[in-house]
Amino acid sequence: MTHSSITKFQRHSNKKPRLTTVPKVRLYVEPPKEMEHWFVNIGHVTDRGRWKTEPHAHPDYGQVIFVRSGRGVMNLEGSSVPFEGPCALLLPTESVHGLDYEIDADRWVVTVEISYLTQVNSKLHEFIQLWSIPRMIPLSYAPDAATQFYSLICKLEREIETKAIGHVVGTEALLTSLLLTLVRGTRLEQVDSEGATRSEIRLADRFRELIDQHYRQNLPLKNYASMMAVSLVQLRAACASATGQSPTKMIHARVITEAKRNLIFGDLSMEQIAFWLGFSDAAYFTRFFRKEVGQTPSQFRITARDQPHRGK
Repeated sequence: MTHSSITKFQRHSNKKPRLTTVPKVRLYVEPPKEMEHWFVNIGHVTDRGRWKTEPHAHPDYGQVIFVRSGRGVMNLEGSSVPFEGPCALLLPTESVHGLDYEIDADRWVVTVEISYLTQVNSKLHEFIQLWSIPRMIPLSYAPDAATQFYSLICKLEREIETKAIGHVVGTEALLTSLLLTLVRGTRLEQVDSEGATRSEIRLADRFRELIDQHYRQNLPLKNYASMMAVSLVQLRAACASATGQSPTKMIHARVITEAKRNLIFGDLSMEQIAFWLGFSDAAYFTRFFRKEVGQTPSQFRITARDQPHRGK
């Protein structure tokens, strides 16, 4: 596995914060070396006994881990999420997660390059909703759901390996079916998206990308609109139609996600986290966090760190 990093601070005796890292694993299962340009990769993991990874993130890929059998606990952004096969663990890019398989687990890892995943997601509004947060999806909502999902995994693997005529089209069709199976097994927020056009969905997705790049800079909405060459009216309409949220709410959600990561996995003070996230002072950060989360940052940190199995 190849690693890059996600920035975090750590205190030292001189009291000055120093950048350290939470691992960002570029690929969970590496593709063959001859695959210089790839967009979907499948790996079958058959390690026996207990198997564990510490919290990490993937910078450029979305992943679906199909746990055909076995069980374990996933550390998802600091919260413990138990799982048991058959189920699917859906991990968007940048989500911090760790895995602890408690008993032998038969699992398949589907890794999708982010730009290609964005292209596939634009086909259906529910796909974007599906990937908006990490999820554990039990494949027990229908008697044959797990069997059908396993069949799709096997077909997708063969399509990628054989590279027969039209394999790019075939791969996209199978990946689309795979995601559709997950959508049907997931309770998504009900958003009236019947009127959302493909351009609005893409605009909202592009806005998410820009938020990821600039959320610490406290940019006004007009700057985001300018970067996308649209009006504020168009931006607000696209976000409301495609996500059911306002642009401001989407920005706030991203800031809160990063704040929670620092509170759970880091040891920065409230003041350091506030300044790291672009707030002018810690009091403003505390009021903002309490309004969005319902707890102060210090209360959230204590509660999150007291959870059992946090390191799993």
